Amino acid sequence: MRPRAGYWVLALFVLADLVYSFIQNYQLPLDGDLAAIVMPGPGYSRVLQDPFGWAAFTQNAHYGAPNRYFAHALLSGYFRHVPLWLQAFLPPIDSVYAAAALFKTLTQALLLYVLVQYSKPLTASQGYARYWLAAALYVPLFQGAGFNGQMGIIDHSITYTCFYAFPLLLLLCWLLPYFRAAVGGAASRFTKLQVAGLGLLAIVLAFNGPVIPGAMVVLGVLILTYASYHLSSGGTVAAIVSRLGGRRGVGLLLFFGLLCLYSLYIGRNNSENPLDGPGLWERYKLLPQGVFYQVTGKLGLPLLLLFCLLNDQLLKRLLPGHPAARRLRIVLRWAGWFALGYVLLLPQGGYRVYRPYLLRRDTVLPIILALVAFYGVSSYYLLTYLPARAKAWYTGAVVVFGGIFMNADKIRLSENNTCERAALQQLAGSQAPVEHLQSNCTIMAWQPITDANASGLNAQLLQHWRVTGQQVLYDQVTPSGQVFQGQ
Repeated sequence: MRPRAGYWVLALFVLADLVYSFIQNYQLPLDGDLAAIVMPGPGYSRVLQDPFGWAAFTQNAHYGAPNRYFAHALLSGYFRHVPLWLQAFLPPIDSVYAAAALFKTLTQALLLYVLVQYSKPLTASQGYARYWLAAALYVPLFQGAGFNGQMGIIDHSITYTCFYAFPLLLLLCWLLPYFRAAVGGAASRFTKLQVAGLGLLAIVLAFNGPVIPGAMVVLGVLILTYASYHLSSGGTVAAIVSRLGGRRGVGLLLFFGLLCLYSLYIGRNNSENPLDGPGLWERYKLLPQGVFYQVTGKLGLPLLLLFCLLNDQLLKRLLPGHPAARRLRIVLRWAGWFALGYVLLLPQGGYRVYRPYLLRRDTVLPIILALVAFYGVSSYYLLTYLPARAKAWYTGAVVVFGGIFMNADKIRLSENNTCERAALQQLAGSQAPVEHLQSNCTIMAWQPITDANASGLNAQLLQHWRVTGQQVLYDQVTPSGQVFQGQ
């Protein structure tokens, strides 16, 4: 097969997988946080009136999500408008699921694009078609089924995708100039336009919840550690500043770091934080179990980790004279230190009963993305520069690795919205103020709704989406007419 034809095949593979992912996403039910954020409910109305948590800082006010304004504003704005726009082509119920699937798939596509940008400083080949190879390396790791519960980048919950994957996509964009300086071998210089754009993006990122500020605090500690080591080894301050993009780059890092510290501070006043639960030391004692269950739960994450370690050894043994290969290996070591620091920071964020061991695919998504990025970048580099014989068997290993992930990622999901859709169809045809649904699945909730009054926000949102002509409250009953008691 000629190289150009091969790249067309890779391009079709990437685009076909995005269609595949959309089909998976379209099958998923709505989560239990959506209506409370979109309408919003009384627990989240204040954060939309106080973008920077000033009341939490100056008045010690406690309310829902004081450091998550931009995540709430995005999800609320998107689901207030996009389903209605899609109703020009789709029925109301279909438009809601299509809007959720579209957001998730676009987030995945943009993540692919940004991750590919991390490969560009590493090779002399800058041909556009070449980067379909880099994109194809990442495709199997976006698991809609299979290993999603262990290492899903795009969460089944649209709210979690908006609050975790999307901000981390923006963070990867923000960090890209610094990565180019660290791995590409040439210091970046920020223009005034870049400084303005990255400064505004830093504000958006800092007020997107605790994950981004926590990750940036750990990165800040690592940068200070690197600077101390460099100076103790005879380096100069000027060299460090140059490596971080000059004075403007250092200034941006300081600005972002201060915003993140402020965000973490006001986040302590989040009224969602439970007052009871394990204390801080008890939470730290849960960490080893969390790491064990996260790594051993399924094959996906340990397999990804092993392949990253394999790539590290291949860079060391087969490409010892390549400066970029040496820098990539250093990046992996720093990623390991980042993972350690980030995990040790997790107990400081409190405790949630639905994350009994603190670590879950959402809370450790920065670590998962770091591993995914290193796998893609290092594999792309090895496929570009390995000697012909080694490249042949390594290509086979990459194909087998990707095949394992793709085989696990089934197109038909067991966690689907068939039951919820039927319930919404029943609500759409209802003229009663309260509808009794004989469904034991979740319906825009985390648990079956046994009290019709608890469906108030859902009823408002369904009317806003034109699914119902009026507000229809609902509860869930068994076929015998008893209120459903749970699964």
